[in-house]
Amino acid sequence: MIDLDNFSEFKKLDPQNMLGEIDGLPDQLKSAWELGQTMPLPESKNIQRIAIAGVGGSAIGADLVAAAVSQSCLVPIVVHRDYGLPAFAKGKETLVVLSSHSGNTEETLDSFERAVENQCHIVVISTGGEISKRAKEKKIPVWTFNHKGQPRAAVGFSFGLLLALLARLNLIPDPSKDLNEAIEAMKKSQEHLRADVPTVHNSAKRYAGQLMGRWVTIFGAGALSPVARRFKGQVNEVAKAGANFEFLPEADHNTLAGTTFPEEVLMPHTMALFLRAPSDHPRNRLRIDLTKQAFMVEGINTDFLDARGASLLAHMWTLILFGDYMTYYLAIAYGVDPTPIQALENFKEEMKKNM
Repeated sequence: MIDLDNFSEFKKLDPQNMLGEIDGLPDQLKSAWELGQTMPLPESKNIQRIAIAGVGGSAIGADLVAAAVSQSCLVPIVVHRDYGLPAFAKGKETLVVLSSHSGNTEETLDSFERAVENQCHIVVISTGGEISKRAKEKKIPVWTFNHKGQPRAAVGFSFGLLLALLARLNLIPDPSKDLNEAIEAMKKSQEHLRADVPTVHNSAKRYAGQLMGRWVTIFGAGALSPVARRFKGQVNEVAKAGANFEFLPEADHNTLAGTTFPEEVLMPHTMALFLRAPSDHPRNRLRIDLTKQAFMVEGINTDFLDARGASLLAHMWTLILFGDYMTYYLAIAYGVDPTPIQALENFKEEMKKNM
């Protein structure tokens, strides 16, 4: 295991500076919100439902927004991770948002064509690519942002732009106060998470050490459910390691029963992390405590990760930031470059061969 306090090793393993992306996440979120105030809007009359189409790093921002506004948005939001669109996505009462970092995502391009066929209102969010070209040809609003890194490192853009879109369409109350509080809470958290903070004072580094050699399961409830999903994806893509995520209360109706076998795997080679926040429903907070206790009784390694800040947005984003640092340090501990995702690139090439 590489010494996580040996900063010179970070630079060798991270030539594309994923660490800089994580350090800049609070400012990226702020920039996205501000950029979203200047972008062209679709017609907003009588929007009754929203479908957000995207996959991977371009979809997680949609998951996070949908969770953050679930108690305040005036219309239902569905995140679509596939070809085509749901059957309900037809007509001008439907707003379809196409989120593709590169603009060339196969599934999202297919969703774009279906949205055009179905005569929906459409907004494209992308750095450019084919989807932006097609949208401009049809005079469809394109929300373009500049980001040259990996899609997963642009989560501040995918979230902040979507949040701005919903706010400007008057589908949610103005979230700017809570968003600013979240950004400040993230920056406060960074004082203890940055790479120059030694392990003894840096909980993200310590958790990375605990995850070495273990398959991690991340549990989240309510608005923290997509945060758990984000953690899982970051373990996979940043650290190139195995992980899965679970939602509460659903996990207490099935997953909890699977903590007995095989003992030789569960006890020494797994880790269960439970995300907590003051905004959790009181019954879900009880579920989190009791579920963790049940895992401990079975001898499974477990721990809590607690959110910071006062608002729901702060709770979500301080945990997202913590997860990004933790998985980055896990990548360094494993001795792998946190940026490339060769397995995914190889798969995409195989798909192209069979077009």
